[in-house]
Amino acid sequence: MKSLLVLCFNDLKNDARVTRQINFLKDNYRVTAACFDAYPDPARELYILKKTNLTFFRKAITSIFLLLGINRIAYALLHDYKTYVAPLRERKFDIIIANDIEALPMAFDIAGNHSKVFFDAHEYAPRHFEDRLYWRIFFQRFNTALCRKYIPLTAGMSTVGVGLATEYEKHFGVKPLIITNASPYVQHTPKPVDHYPIKLVHHGIFNISRRPDLMLDMMEGLGDRFTLDLIYLLPGHASPQTQEYFETFKARAAAMGNVKVLPALKGSEIVPTLHANYDMGVILIPPVNFNYENGLPNKLFDGIQARLGIIGGPLREIAQIVKRYDIGVVSEDFTAEGMTKALKALTKEDVTRFKMNTQKAAEELSAEHNQVVLLEALKKLG
Repeated sequence: MKSLLVLCFNDLKNDARVTRQINFLKDNYRVTAACFDAYPDPARELYILKKTNLTFFRKAITSIFLLLGINRIAYALLHDYKTYVAPLRERKFDIIIANDIEALPMAFDIAGNHSKVFFDAHEYAPRHFEDRLYWRIFFQRFNTALCRKYIPLTAGMSTVGVGLATEYEKHFGVKPLIITNASPYVQHTPKPVDHYPIKLVHHGIFNISRRPDLMLDMMEGLGDRFTLDLIYLLPGHASPQTQEYFETFKARAAAMGNVKVLPALKGSEIVPTLHANYDMGVILIPPVNFNYENGLPNKLFDGIQARLGIIGGPLREIAQIVKRYDIGVVSEDFTAEGMTKALKALTKEDVTRFKMNTQKAAEELSAEHNQVVLLEALKKLG
């Protein structure tokens, strides 16, 4: 059995995509995961990376090298993992999967002349946080340079949707495979809606740039026909600004009456909890940057496997799925007023129809289809 390293600069407890990736592979490869942390799993080896401590001084020095375009040193300061490279290189993995652009240089350092490197891009790296001025100043050129240098060297590449794949091919000459964020298939029976209020849910990472306040504005216009539960994860690395905003956000929600903010769930708990307790999943993410505009988030596929209807803003790839399977409604715009209008027009019968139609979507859009795509791609690497 061939050996494979999954490299990820993240905590796998909070990374559903990489966790699925490992689950796809562990029956066909000897899998080692190198990451910040993860839940125990006897089917793969775990190699813990220590996150680089970015002190104020280190950030200041790194900023200088980023502005000067001295990317090799900037990378070493941002991602100081040189002590891990030699012992991992000695393992002589057959394949290394690098998750996101920041893992790609380290993957090639580990690979040497032995390993094939496959790149899974969760985002379009050159425009990741283009809505933030500081990111455009310091990181846009840096990420673009990493893509330009390393993507042509990869043995294969994947990303989450058509929009991102098209942009990578346009600018870097590599056509990525499409491996969506689809959840594993679950055998659920949709529950008809014979009650008011209709129970809405939104789950994910709390992020100010996703404008979570819009969902509170939306609920102010809905009265008592709908309730909304917000199941949020506040990352441990969240900035003081984000932490402060989250407290203000929770206080506003608590005062509304039809909104609750609930703690995050483990990945394995999400779909069963959604199925048992809710009618529709809410996806309202204004397209403030390229990645949001072309997003296909986990929450869409979790909602489908939970057999929920979907209410969302008009993000292109999400809207295509919702309309193709008739599993929900897409608002006219990304405003709270637009979402309120779309929801007010729904009846219990509409929501029941959406939920029933998720049966076909759940079968056709499951993670199992992505597993076949990934395994076939890796098999071709030899």
